[in-house]
Amino acid sequence: MTAYDPENIFAKILRGEFPCHKIYEDDHVFAFLDIMPRSPGHTLVIPKAPARNILDITAEDFAHVARGAHKIAHAAMKAFKADGIVVQQFSEPAAGQVVYHLHMHVMPRHDGVPLLPPATKKEDTAVLEGHAEKLKAALAQG
Repeated sequence: MTAYDPENIFAKILRGEFPCHKIYEDDHVFAFLDIMPRSPGHTLVIPKAPARNILDITAEDFAHVARGAHKIAHAAMKAFKADGIVVQQFSEPAAGQVVYHLHMHVMPRHDGVPLLPPATKKEDTAVLEGHAEKLKAALAQG
């Protein structure tokens, strides 16, 4: 398996070298909006630990990511009045992984509204800012 590359875009986001719409952060995870969302509120939850994917992350660090995705899923259900949630994680190219820093996708879903295909369009910054505020407000409510 290929080694972790500390110059990947998510590592740069963690280091503050690249901007993002941050939703949540604790000692172990960082969550931010996908700039090419497949649904409104599409959030990425990543470990602060350097891990290429599920195949090289420790079980303890992965548990932190899972707990973060759980927290974001509940907030997204409230914030977007969703009918359901999709949580996905891809490891290695054959599985569809594109950025090689482990991440879980949390996507609010509404009945009858299909997910956009991956990387369909870059969302407008103002729209993303609105989605970020909705999610943060839902997280603050608990």
